[in-house]
Amino acid sequence: MIKRLANVFVPGQPLTRKLSFIDLFIIVAIIVALGVLVETAIYAPSVYRGPKVSLSPKMLPFYAVLSITRMFLAYVLSIIFTLIYGRAAATTKIGQRLLLPILDILQSVPLLSFLPLVLLSLSVLLPQTLALEISSIILIFTSQAWNLTFSWYQSLTTLPSDLKDTSAMFGFTTRQRFLHLEMSFAAVGLIWNSIMSWAGGWFFLMAAEMFTVGDKDFRLPGLGSYLREAASSNNYQALVWGLFTVILIIVLLDQLIWRPLLTWADKFKLSMIEEDPLNSWFLRMLQGSTILRVILNKCRKIYDRFSDKFLLRERGETKWAIEQVKVSSVVSLFWKVLVVLLVAVILWGLARAYILLAMVKLQVWIKLLMGLLCSFLRVFLALVLALMWTLPVGILIGTNRKWAAWLQPIVQIAASVPATALFPVLLVFVLNFPMGTDIAAVLLMMMGTQWYLLFNIIAGASTIPQDMKYQSRLLQLGKWKNFRSLTLPALGPYIITGAITASGGAWNASIVAEYTEFGGKTLSTKGIGAMIAQATAMGDYPELLSATLMLVLCVISINRFVWRRLYEHCEQRYHIE
Repeated sequence: MIKRLANVFVPGQPLTRKLSFIDLFIIVAIIVALGVLVETAIYAPSVYRGPKVSLSPKMLPFYAVLSITRMFLAYVLSIIFTLIYGRAAATTKIGQRLLLPILDILQSVPLLSFLPLVLLSLSVLLPQTLALEISSIILIFTSQAWNLTFSWYQSLTTLPSDLKDTSAMFGFTTRQRFLHLEMSFAAVGLIWNSIMSWAGGWFFLMAAEMFTVGDKDFRLPGLGSYLREAASSNNYQALVWGLFTVILIIVLLDQLIWRPLLTWADKFKLSMIEEDPLNSWFLRMLQGSTILRVILNKCRKIYDRFSDKFLLRERGETKWAIEQVKVSSVVSLFWKVLVVLLVAVILWGLARAYILLAMVKLQVWIKLLMGLLCSFLRVFLALVLALMWTLPVGILIGTNRKWAAWLQPIVQIAASVPATALFPVLLVFVLNFPMGTDIAAVLLMMMGTQWYLLFNIIAGASTIPQDMKYQSRLLQLGKWKNFRSLTLPALGPYIITGAITASGGAWNASIVAEYTEFGGKTLSTKGIGAMIAQATAMGDYPELLSATLMLVLCVISINRFVWRRLYEHCEQRYHIE
């Protein structure tokens, strides 16, 4: 049974941990990367004008295909990255010491500040259109990958020990363990986080397909650039058409992909009591298709044939001769030269970064520090406000099938509508209030990040075994005791996972929320995100480097001293056995 949630910080253990050599290594790597990117970006073409984006509704189907293709490619990369990186972080010693801290930082570092440098660097090496396509896919990838990876990591680290022992007793191979145990246990969380990943992709689509760096105007034809062009030109008719197209795509994805997957994955829940099954009309249609059944049977036979061969090899029923190959002197020399070149690049990158940082005056550093404090308060407020409504709504959707049938499509549509497209409309209503720009910034941060919390809470609530719910009823626990003793501890790892990714999304959203153009005017409020956006627009690379570096240091401290500590506590004490 899940232990009662109390005394989050275990007595006798320190609240914080010292920054390790790994943290220093990560900081140096980020500084070197920024230095190299800035040096390369200097040689980018001085003038660039992207293709004109037509606001005609007739172009929307074509733009939709382009945007969905970019998001699909980014999602495929995210899944590949998740399965490889998440497993390495969860099952290896180097994963805990190196890969997990890197993942903590990557999901929180404002990639919008890196995007211009990545794009300008790629435009030096590749044709500009190809460089822009790759950059947009990279940005969408960063909005999709982190929460998937954390969900996969969380599933691997909270896998019940009795299931592990059972798989070992039956002699599961690595492949069998992955397919029949780990993926089954993680299926619900991965599907809900996939929905969230696509919602996050829609949020960053506008920034990925259209942005400016100084006099350079980078844009790609797609739904994101269409919505941004409509918003910046105050063409509300085109904005409505664009949002209608996005919502239509979201509904189709829900009915044709996500709902069938959730219905299929419902059988993997840990429960000894059968619940009312989820329904999906499209899944029933697929299951009733004779042609599809024949194709799947053929594919299954082919898979079984090849799988049996691999299983025989893994279990030692066939012998493989392993030859010892000595490393030649040529290969050894190659590695030595590679190490020397890598050290040279690191030293050169540090030197370039030092030169740029030396150009930043003390007054600018103080201004950046004050801006960082303002952004931190907005991020904290956005997370608190988001948790206040996502916790009850997420529990309701995850535990009540009737409410889930009505609320799930609404939540998916609301999560997938790009908040950046609605931001100009929000400004119209908020600017007349005192501190209107600050209120608008907090609301945009919350609109862009609250869904990470909600979908993780839904995933956690939906995996609580039904027999444990019945036990709490037999014990006649009141609503508050049931929430405190069962629901909240069960949701602990999911809430922390959602909070980690939501805070990272909030730091990224601060760049868009604190500095925006509306009606031909530039509206900004004090914050580190506004300074990063302004430095990007002006091409001020020294201030961009210093602001990004300061934000990275802040994120490292928060992740190491707060989120990682809370997650380890929930991982050790509040998972189902």
